[in-house]
Amino acid sequence: MEMRNQSVVAEFILLGIPHTEGLETELFLLFLTFYLFTMLGNLLILTAIISSSQLHTPMYFFLANLSVFDIFFPSVSSPKMLFYLMGNSHAISFEGCACQIFFYHILGATECFLYTVMAYDRFVAICHPLRYKVIMNHKICAILIMGTWIGGCLHSTVLTFLTFRLPYCGPNEVNYFFCDIPIVLPLACADTSLAQMVSFTNVGILSLMCFLFIFISYIRIVLSILKIHSSEGRQRAFSTCSAHLTSILLFYGPVILIYLGPASTPWLGSVIQVLNNMVTPSLNPLIYSLRNKEVKSALRKVLHQVVNTARV
Repeated sequence: MEMRNQSVVAEFILLGIPHTEGLETELFLLFLTFYLFTMLGNLLILTAIISSSQLHTPMYFFLANLSVFDIFFPSVSSPKMLFYLMGNSHAISFEGCACQIFFYHILGATECFLYTVMAYDRFVAICHPLRYKVIMNHKICAILIMGTWIGGCLHSTVLTFLTFRLPYCGPNEVNYFFCDIPIVLPLACADTSLAQMVSFTNVGILSLMCFLFIFISYIRIVLSILKIHSSEGRQRAFSTCSAHLTSILLFYGPVILIYLGPASTPWLGSVIQVLNNMVTPSLNPLIYSLRNKEVKSALRKVLHQVVNTARV
């Protein structure tokens, strides 16, 4: 690979979260708990949606895809971090670092697009309820999901190529717990202005545009809900959007702080990334199940089947 041959660096050293020396065991147990809770919670949500025919609607189709992303997204950085927190090597190969950046950004961008699609779904459901089944048919839903994946793939391919086409001659210490573009680029021994500009445009501006689209959609949604005469109807409409809106704030907040906010210290940046990579994916199953009777009912059936199977 051409971009590999230009570099002297064969591996990078992940220094982990700054100012946490001596807390490796505590961090390992904490992050392992979050990781396992994320896997279990999202697998339960995914299983409940697949097994319940009542949840075979566009809204839950997109929620199932969100659960898939929330399973894979923390898996990009968490296993390696847990590995070195156990006392193993902090080294990650050049190719491994490139893979972390590629999969981190393809999953992150795809999830960003998915939240936008979910906002559009809620917009159509509340603002155009009589045409909802026509507009959000199976074909359109499949096209929207494929579009999120294609967009995420193009986004990540461009960023990864521009980052690793540069030569890396040393130093090779990454003052972070995983490889990400803002941390790796300063280690390159060449002009990084093009990669920085494209990274800022692709990640920051793209995220901001998606967020603005979601924001405008929700303004229209709120205006439509306020026109509903029945208080029960307004409450139902708000409850279907509240979970999605909460997830959006938890997802976009860290992204905007990392890629559009002012330069932060490595410790603060690591904390924000931990929230983005591990905490938010673990909270989404709770957010979408606590106030959703259909999901809770489907989850109870799944858990009941699991308990009965275990007894047998």
